[in-house]
Amino acid sequence: MSKLPTVLVIDDDAGVVSWLVDSLPEEGFEATGETSARQALALLEERGFDLVVSDVEMPEMRGLELLRAILRVRPQQPVLLITAFGSIDLAMEAVRAGAADFLAKPFRIEALSLSLRRALRERQLRREIRRLREATLQEAPSGLVARSACMKSALDLAYRAARSHLPVLLTGESGVGKGALARLIHESSARRAERFVQLNCAALPAGLAEAELFGVKRGAFTDAREDRPGVFAQAHGGTLFLDEVGDLPLELQPKLLQALESNRVRPLGASEDAPADVRVVAATNRPLEEDLRARRFRPDLYHRLNVIRVEVPPLRERPEDIEPIVDQVLHELARRSERVAIGLSTEALRKLKLHSWPGNVRELVNTVERAVALSNEDVLSAEDVSLQRSAEAGTLLSAALDRDLSLQELEREYIRHVLLKTGGHKGRAAKILGLDRRTLYKKVAELEEF
Repeated sequence: MSKLPTVLVIDDDAGVVSWLVDSLPEEGFEATGETSARQALALLEERGFDLVVSDVEMPEMRGLELLRAILRVRPQQPVLLITAFGSIDLAMEAVRAGAADFLAKPFRIEALSLSLRRALRERQLRREIRRLREATLQEAPSGLVARSACMKSALDLAYRAARSHLPVLLTGESGVGKGALARLIHESSARRAERFVQLNCAALPAGLAEAELFGVKRGAFTDAREDRPGVFAQAHGGTLFLDEVGDLPLELQPKLLQALESNRVRPLGASEDAPADVRVVAATNRPLEEDLRARRFRPDLYHRLNVIRVEVPPLRERPEDIEPIVDQVLHELARRSERVAIGLSTEALRKLKLHSWPGNVRELVNTVERAVALSNEDVLSAEDVSLQRSAEAGTLLSAALDRDLSLQELEREYIRHVLLKTGGHKGRAAKILGLDRRTLYKKVAELEEF
């Protein structure tokens, strides 16, 4: 006879504890209850539990303090939070900090059982996901290579987000790799065997946007000659990636919110709703907070999408990643073209590191692909690498003000632009900068590895 999954219930309300301890065995769980957060933590230290169900606010500990205390005792412990309606914001913050899920009181035991089984399945899949993570890192999409601390942090948060079924909002400039990260979240999740469906909200024709999202029944309008599923139906059971969600028409946003909250959609011309079990990952390069203030984006939809937020850093903030990204692209190009290994000279790599990359990873990949296509050599030289003139270089002070650069960061950017202009020639660069060579070499060594 197989052992039942064990659950530790923590709630200062003895009635809630008794109800759950009595009811969970009927759902296939072995339950133990505690009304004291500190006693529960001591029990967790003594013995392991497959799952923890905890109230968000308790007299001895509040909110995130309790969650962090549990995760300190058992770092990989799945924790499901139960909370009164007024504490939902706090519960969502706790989910971002590592909780597996949350339920708002009052709830039915069947809903709790479903959440517990989902968390248990995710727990059982973690070893496999870790193996997949290692394999993915070896063959990561361009731009998801992480040698820099800021990109490692973003990837780590994305992998943790993949364990849950909650919405994820990816933010960052155009070209940083939000689409690749969305696919990585899907492939690292329990839904990876199902479809990953992508929709670019910025490319939606105004008159067809609702049909693209929710589908169309035959006869709904003149040209609707057959049933056509929308992206929600196409992604049923899997992941729906809503790219450039900030460009979604305002009139459609309430319908999207309703679909996300109910997991059901109604195609145009239909008389009944259809199930839509999707995990939504949204992305934007727009400052949605400004759209909120300008009433171009609904606050309720924003909060629904912004449960787990992953900020993808621009390439200029992660220069350590340039070399491994280039190596990866060169390896893939050599494999596809059946050429011998393609290398990069030291001068060419230095030239790439000096560039500010306003187009981010997309621009870097295109630059390397162009250099390989036009070169007959197996090692790319600095002359093979043709860089687009950055508009930022001509308005360096404006860009610095927009980005709130410190004086040291502005100095680094200016040195970089001058070195780029001189092709890395430090003698000419020193003359333009009004420095002697020794001072320039010292600044280069202090500010960046060239």
